[in-house]
Amino acid sequence: MKSYADGKIKVENRGAVTIVTIDRPAQRNACTVEMVKALHDAFLAFEQDATSRVAILTGAGGYFSAGADLEEISSGSAIGYSWAGKDKGATRRRLSKPVIAAVEGHAVAAGLALAVWCDMRVASKSAVFGVFCRRFGGPMPNGATVRLPRIIGESRALDMLMTGRPVKAEEAYHIGLADRLAETGEALAAALTLAEQLAAFPQSALLCDRKSAIEQWDYPEEEAIDREIEGAKFAFRDAFQSGAGTFVKGIGRHGEFS
Repeated sequence: MKSYADGKIKVENRGAVTIVTIDRPAQRNACTVEMVKALHDAFLAFEQDATSRVAILTGAGGYFSAGADLEEISSGSAIGYSWAGKDKGATRRRLSKPVIAAVEGHAVAAGLALAVWCDMRVASKSAVFGVFCRRFGGPMPNGATVRLPRIIGESRALDMLMTGRPVKAEEAYHIGLADRLAETGEALAAALTLAEQLAAFPQSALLCDRKSAIEQWDYPEEEAIDREIEGAKFAFRDAFQSGAGTFVKGIGRHGEFS
């Protein structure tokens, strides 16, 4: 196991899956600037690791993350730092490989931004999402005002962003903020099962389809489709024919690769 920020960010590898854990439960996994930059470094290492295909982001002690450390904010030392900024902001850019959030407890304020930065969210029944920084005048310069509307739609996102109300797991699943529900304490196990499923698929096609889905927002529909076709050429050329052959022989049917 590798750690960053004096052990507050921990990284564990399980086969083709990397698990990144925010480990500061006494503060509900609120993150200092040092911890945010450590998350950036941990995920950069995951992205550069050719043996790891999928990452999971989670929190220790029954919490995902309560967002920014308010003591640090109140001291003034973190004012002006953006979690989506170019100075090692953890939520600045999407990675080239999938990341799944395993959410127990609160994923609020900038913790919500971490959750919606991920490709998918597995939420336990204890999960609570919300823009709780609305209560003390904190803005969300962390990617959430861009990504949240794209996930759940503008009207629902504005409801969350302007009211700051708590959104519990069942509602999060209903509006598309959570992709999977798990029993309390089981979010990580469920996310690991999902990650292993994704890691078992042939990767070229999965990654090019994922890339197109993420990037298409930047282009008019026709140009987005052209880019989709161009981005799939590698998978067609180097993986699709051989993959079709093995599938015909029975490998990969029903998602089983063993």
